[in-house]
Amino acid sequence: MIKINWDDFKFFKQYSENKSDNFEILLEFLKSHYKMTSPKEMYETMANDDTALLMLNKREINSLEDLEKRLYKNFSAK
Repeated sequence: MIKINWDDFKFFKQYSENKSDNFEILLEFLKSHYKMTSPKEMYETMANDDTALLMLNKREINSLEDLEKRLYKNFSAK
């Protein structure tokens, strides 16, 4: 299990285009910095970190399925 390095996150955030939503920045950080591609891995990492868990709870993301809905909200299959 990966432990989120919040100092690295703060540095990443400085150069992020979307500075208004820390949760969206965290998702990009996990994808970019830790090379995470699996929603399951992302959810487990966030669920095991106190700060990230607060972000999940604030957005009422209580399961992997909730995170997947958030990640793929703009995806439409044709």
